[in-house]
Amino acid sequence: MAPVSGEIVVFAASSLTDAFQDMATAFQQANPNARLTFNFGASSQLATQLGQGARADVFASADQAQMDNANKADVLAGPDRAFARNRLVLITPGENRRHITGIHDLANEGVKFVTAQPSVPIGQYTAQLLDKASADPGYGADFKSRVQANTVSQEDNVRQVVSKVQLGEADAAVVYSTDATPQVRDQLQIIEIPDALQTLATYPIAVANGSNSAGGEAFVSYVLSSQGQATLAKWGFLAPS
Repeated sequence: MAPVSGEIVVFAASSLTDAFQDMATAFQQANPNARLTFNFGASSQLATQLGQGARADVFASADQAQMDNANKADVLAGPDRAFARNRLVLITPGENRRHITGIHDLANEGVKFVTAQPSVPIGQYTAQLLDKASADPGYGADFKSRVQANTVSQEDNVRQVVSKVQLGEADAAVVYSTDATPQVRDQLQIIEIPDALQTLATYPIAVANGSNSAGGEAFVSYVLSSQGQATLAKWGFLAPS
């Protein structure tokens, strides 16, 4: 593919921050006259911004629902394609003073649980997890309501959720496995979530109606390439299928 030029605006889910910034180095080396500008945030917020007239050349979402919302708003210039998946994990502060060992402990008295706004993908995935647990007699039909009673805040994106736990302002949260980044991993305890409660988050990407369609197509192609996929794997993402 011939090198592209100009500013390429990428709207991407906040959980993609490290992987996409890592990709930017190699992409810009191959396209020295191009400049990637990232806007990271909750997929729901990004889809809303696009629908309200914000311009981007690429949209990468942490779930299909927000990509569908962007499509309904007629802000995409091409079809979306899945490029990565992500597992959910439970995190606690490093000292784990509430001795949380699994999802069942989230309903314990006194536990401060933090999640994201219901419209944010990680908030939706967490709600799905709690619904699955509530359908399991081992957790009890009232499990979700008990966890909701322990919820102390609903953040705007997953990185803010991680920060609350990292700073000890909450005792636990459900986040993507990739958000336990090297920068924060030594300040957290990471607890695997059983497959029966697990939801694999699927990430779609599409060229959007910005001013640099060639640049948008080039970056989408890079993300889907073997080099882009290797970078995603390096940061803990799973292959799209």
